[in-house]
This record gives sequence, C-alpha cells and structure tokens, in this order.
Amino acid sequence: MAYERLKTVEESRTEWLKCIQYEDINGNGRLFGGRLMEWMDEVAGIAATRHCGGCVTTAAIDNLQFKKGAFINDIIVIRAKLTYVGRTSMEVRVDVYEEDRETGQRRVINRAYFTEVYVNEKGRPLPLRFGLKPETEVEKAEWEGAKKRLEIRRQRRVEGF
Repeated sequence: MAYERLKTVEESRTEWLKCIQYEDINGNGRLFGGRLMEWMDEVAGIAATRHCGGCVTTAAIDNLQFKKGAFINDIIVIRAKLTYVGRTSMEVRVDVYEEDRETGQRRVINRAYFTEVYVNEKGRPLPLRFGLKPETEVEKAEWEGAKKRLEIRRQRRVEGF
C-alpha cells in the first residue's frame, strides 16, 4: 500500500475522562455497560479520525471484556490508540480505567478493539492516506495481534458468523 506517510501511535492517542453520574448507573448501582460502550465507541472514533483526518464509522468490536464494575462518582479514564492500519480500516485499542481519587492509581475495568473504517460523505470506504509505524516492542506486538484478529474476523464471515 502506498501511504502519503506513516504516523506514529502517539500522533492519534486519545484520552477522555468522565465522572460517573446518576444517569450513567443501571438498576444494580453500577455503570451501565451500554453507556460505557457508547463512550468507548466515541473515543475510538476520535482516535481513528485523528489518524486519518476524515470521517470514520465503526465496523466491528472485538474482545469486549468487562473486568470490573464502576460506580457513582468514580473517575473513568478512556484511552484509545491505533494498533493497525490496513487499506481502508484501522484497529483501535480502547482501555478503560477507574482512577483512584486519592492516589491517582488506575485499574483496568474494560478493554476492546474497535475496527474503524475511513469513509466519504456517502459512507463508502476510502483508501487511507496515512499508514502506521509501530515503534516500540509493545506496538509491534499489538500490530501482530491485530493481524490475527483480522484473520479471525474474516474466517468468521466465511463461516457465517
């Protein structure tokens, strides 16, 4: 693929903070999972938009894992970074943390991988202008993991899932 240039993971990294309010809580007193998924989707889309410089749409969500609950007044930190760039799509890893008010220490409460597609005004996929340059060993491992997830998604489509 011929990209205009390669961007680093850091160029599009996105972080968003939110204090959980009453309207975010479900009937069991915890953060409503659908609300968290909405926030994660928005932050993933922002990171992808920052990378491609245009409009994106979410095509898939992989490995969505609810690890721990969150509660009223918890500070939630949502971090997104690109892990892979293909011809028209990008994979974005989204990590969600609860941040301790006293210590600032963060604990993971959720993680997922979003596939975002670069689209035109009619929603048709466009070729990406910018590739991704994984620099660290962690970024390179994420790239390889993304290729495996992509193959699994392709295989599942062939199998009718």
